[in-house]
Amino acid sequence: MRCTILPPHMLEHLADATDDRALREMARRTLVMSATQRVERRVTTVAPAAPSEDFVPNRAVHDARHREQLPGDPVRTEGQDSTGDETVDQAYEWLGVTFDFFEQAYRRNSIDGAGLKLVSTVHYGREYANAFWNGRQMVYGDGDGELFLSFTGPLEVTGHELVHGVTQHTAALEYYGQSGALNESVSDVFGSLVRQWHLRQTADEADWIIGAGLLGPDVNGVGLRSMKEPGTAYDDPRLGRDPQPGHMDDYVETYRDNGGVHINSGIPNRAFYLAATALGGHAWEKAGRIWYDTLTGDAMKPAIEFAAFAAATIDTAGRLYGAGGAEVRAVQKAWSGVGVEP
Repeated sequence: MRCTILPPHMLEHLADATDDRALREMARRTLVMSATQRVERRVTTVAPAAPSEDFVPNRAVHDARHREQLPGDPVRTEGQDSTGDETVDQAYEWLGVTFDFFEQAYRRNSIDGAGLKLVSTVHYGREYANAFWNGRQMVYGDGDGELFLSFTGPLEVTGHELVHGVTQHTAALEYYGQSGALNESVSDVFGSLVRQWHLRQTADEADWIIGAGLLGPDVNGVGLRSMKEPGTAYDDPRLGRDPQPGHMDDYVETYRDNGGVHINSGIPNRAFYLAATALGGHAWEKAGRIWYDTLTGDAMKPAIEFAAFAAATIDTAGRLYGAGGAEVRAVQKAWSGVGVEP
């Protein structure tokens, strides 16, 4: 499974469309490296973990030193002082923020619910323009410095990829078609919520951008995806135009990108945005709780599709807040607003 933060269609467009040989080669190299990691994730298995109430983070950051071997050299572990390498220290901090978010918002102890050690590798490869969760740890590239800046920069990138681990340990959503798009969407939802929680933003104050600050200053775009307005995050001659739909009327049927998992995730993303802004306040409190309890609940099946997931969120809202409550109506209206009818 290619659970990378950067959608492959951006790199494919860059590899085919740009006249800049260096950028073209960077894109092709990143695609090949990401595909290698996809194979590794497919053979990663997860042993069930016993729940733990011992909420103590255990972080370790490694430096690949621009090689492609994991985990690389250990450079900072839990409790150690900063290293002076901004990339190392940012990765360490964002692991901690994500851990704290899940503890305080949902009483979840790390990624697996049982205190899993959080491991990151930075400076992976040369000009590697991506970040990913490989089933065991986080990995960050430095980007090329022109189109893509360091992938440790935006907090929601770390949050997004670590949530692939949460999904791996809970719903185990298949990474293809609608279940794969839900896999990506869940990571976007909670990646965004980690940042909102860190900044203490309300739903109305948040920008709902995934990858804000990741694109270089000369790129015409604000990030990789917009949960508020899918399809508007970027429009650049080198990277192409954001292809995400925000409604089922525009659902993209494709065999590429595991059936369009990075593309069609815009539909459930916008549904969450609509629910969160309708409910108001801090999005992690009600909308986030509904999505989290659904993700970790019995209704989830590995091949679940949009309609069944929508129905499950509505049921969860009713169970948490009452069947006739405003929360149920907000979730129902959100899914209807993107053309998904449970």
